[in-house]
Parts: sequence; structure tokens; C-alpha cells
Amino acid sequence: MRLRFASQLRAPAAEVWSAISTMAGVNAELMPLVRMTCPREAAARSLDSAPLGEVAFHSYLLLFGVLPFDRHALTLLEILPGEGFIEDSTSLLQRRWRHERHVVPSPTGRGCILTDELLVLPRVAALAPLVRPIVRSIFDHRHRRLHRRFGGARTQ
Repeated sequence: MRLRFASQLRAPAAEVWSAISTMAGVNAELMPLVRMTCPREAAARSLDSAPLGEVAFHSYLLLFGVLPFDRHALTLLEILPGEGFIEDSTSLLQRRWRHERHVVPSPTGRGCILTDELLVLPRVAALAPLVRPIVRSIFDHRHRRLHRRFGGARTQ
């Protein structure tokens, strides 16, 4: 399944990237629905310094921040410092989780556009009809949180 989400944000791309490129930033978007754990050394660093092409770390996904429901092997394929990343990971529930995120200056010169593109392949194909609305609601939530923080609106 493929999903795409895009938002026009009122803050400059560099400011948005600085806020979203850490695990604290990821969790600020996800909470209170989900929290991702990470090793202490990964919590403090930006994605800009993460290793490429190998599992950077394992993360438990915690429903409402407390109840474990998945274990994610975070693997980044490409990082465009200040602009985005391409993640191609696996988890207990997902055979493949490809997440491309890009933050680019808006063509209007005001703020930036943040885009998330996902390719999700559940381990159990029969669960795909359930996974799609769950992933959609989580990313809708993430973009609403970004709008509250930086101002702006969904474009797609």
C-alpha cells in the first residue's frame, strides 16, 4: 500500500528540519498516540549523523506511550541533511516500511512544504485492509501536530 501526505508549514525549512530530525521531534509528532523508544545515544543526535544502509537501532513502538505493540528495525538509506531522508525498515508487523520525508522551501517563498511518502507491506497480507486506516490516521495526526507547532495546512 502506498500513502502520501503533504503540508504547507509557515516556518522555514531549516527550522522544521531541526525540530523533526531527532527522536524527540518524532515523538512530539506521534504522541499521545504512539511513542518510539531509542537508545540513549540516538536520542540526542540528529538523523543527519545516523549510519546509512544498516540498522541504526531497534525501537519499540508503544501505544499511548506505554503498551508495546511492535518492534521496528530503523534503517536509513539516504539522508539529505536539512532536507529529508529515505528509510527502508522492517518490523514485527511490517515486512517493509519505506518512508520518504522531504522538507523543501515553499515556492511562494513563505515557509516550507513537508511531504511523507510511504510504502507499507504488512507481514500478514490479510491485515492490509486494517493497516491502511491505522497508518493513515497516525500520519494525519502527525501532520495536525506539525500544523499546531508551525502553522499551516494540509495540501494533500
